[in-house]
Amino acid sequence: MAAGIGMERIGHSIARITSEAERALNETTLRVAITGLSRSGKTVFITSLIANLLALGRGRDALPALRRQLAAAGTRIEAVRLEPAGTQALDWFDAADKLRDLAGADPHWPPRTSDLASVSLTLVVARHGHFGRWLPPRRVRLELLDYPGEWLLDLPLLDEDYAAWSAQTLSLLRQPPRTALAGDFLAFLASLGAAAPAEEAVARRGFMLYRDLLVALRDRLGLRWLQPGRFLVPGPKGDSPMMWFFPLEGAGAPAPGSLRELLARRFEAYRDDMRRSYFDPWFARFDRQVVLVDALGALCAGEGAFEDARQAVAQIARAYDARSRSRWFRLPTLKRVAFVATKADYVPESQRPAFESLFRGMVGSEDGGWAVNHFALSALRCTEEGGSATGEAPVVYGVPLGEVRRRPFRPGHIPAAPPAPGDPFWQRPYFALPIFRPPVVDPEGREGLPNLGMDRLLAWLLEDAL
Repeated sequence: MAAGIGMERIGHSIARITSEAERALNETTLRVAITGLSRSGKTVFITSLIANLLALGRGRDALPALRRQLAAAGTRIEAVRLEPAGTQALDWFDAADKLRDLAGADPHWPPRTSDLASVSLTLVVARHGHFGRWLPPRRVRLELLDYPGEWLLDLPLLDEDYAAWSAQTLSLLRQPPRTALAGDFLAFLASLGAAAPAEEAVARRGFMLYRDLLVALRDRLGLRWLQPGRFLVPGPKGDSPMMWFFPLEGAGAPAPGSLRELLARRFEAYRDDMRRSYFDPWFARFDRQVVLVDALGALCAGEGAFEDARQAVAQIARAYDARSRSRWFRLPTLKRVAFVATKADYVPESQRPAFESLFRGMVGSEDGGWAVNHFALSALRCTEEGGSATGEAPVVYGVPLGEVRRRPFRPGHIPAAPPAPGDPFWQRPYFALPIFRPPVVDPEGREGLPNLGMDRLLAWLLEDAL
């Protein structure tokens, strides 16, 4: 009997090894991290990506550029499956719930991301080539990680100390457009002595003033280069004591027992926690990264908002490059980074090439050892092309949120390159983009979601894996 049990165990082991070998040959896993600066439409982007891939798997022509690319290679996607949540520790990105928000009796845009979330799709891909028909289809598993764009802005902090961060931050606060809202916080700093003692009430008061200032700079001025990011989106840990710090200038090493010494220790604790809790366990696993930017909203908000968004994106690109070269923190698996300008449906078709060119110049390029590309798209198209009866510049039509009738929208002249500081372009009136109502969509997403350019992005993002 013992011999029989031993042979059974050997049989199970052989079966397991065979299964694992088959999986290794037939299954590829891609980890795609998706983030974006505030109000860039990240939640809708992920929902559209999932809905359109599922529709493609059902035979709908939801992503024509991806379908054509596969056809040119002699293959196709046979099916797409949304994997169950399983036992994952992260929140599950519930795309069906987001679709219900968009397609309900009162259509509305889903709430913004406030914590890490993930979801997985499996693409069943037919093999190509002479022997392809004799082999089982390949499985490409897409693991999508959704996380707040504000946290991405903390990536550059990993290479900074408190003194350098304080000096840079306060320099920005004393310049337009930030200085218009920074009065209360700067007055509070002026009331502190150079060697102020470490008092908890003072530290907490400074933190709250600085946090409220960051919120005002984001919501009232449309700024994006705001650190630390978790002051704006604290996540499940909330405003823990390690976050009770703010920028405070000073020369030399802080004196023991001083307020500056306390703030420096908290800055370092925050920086180390971001590295340990978010960047180390997640960034090192990415195969590709998508960074969404509301470049049109920044352009229309004026020179200050545009330059701020430009600085944020440039710092993120440089931080990726620095991470790849750091011996402590490398990104060995990162192969492709896509910078994406959203809300392309707010731009008439004739102006979209200039918009994409503007965005490419806004982001610039960093040689991080991976492929970088730039796209202008709309994950969920909520406008229609329209002409002007008076022969003026072309417009798009959309239904403003809360209304029932279409209205024309004209973004004005869009330059093909970022205007220089002080350029006459910046003399035009500033304005906030309207918020258009989501289009009428199937709550099940069977046909996919109407979009502009999602197919081109996915064709490039996945071309080396499909």
